[in-house]
Amino acid sequence: MNAAARPGTPDVSGPTDPDAIRAQIEATREQLGRTVDELAQRLDVPSRTKESALRARDTVVETYRESPPAVLGAAAVLLAVVVGIVVWRKQR
Repeated sequence: MNAAARPGTPDVSGPTDPDAIRAQIEATREQLGRTVDELAQRLDVPSRTKESALRARDTVVETYRESPPAVLGAAAVLLAVVVGIVVWRKQR
């Protein structure tokens, strides 16, 4: 088994020119930076929640503009469900 085939051994077949190595290091740094930024964004729950709420609001507004009766009907159904739950819980 040669050294390149073993797990954990470094890849020595890369560039040997110092400028090429620097360019490869810079490209790796940029990729790592993008990865860290993406992970930070995924872990920022408050920001993602706010973004999701804004997207939902925009969807509701757009739907209302396209079909006001449908949105008003959905709002009425939602209100009826909430009132029904409140009344049901008070009776228990």
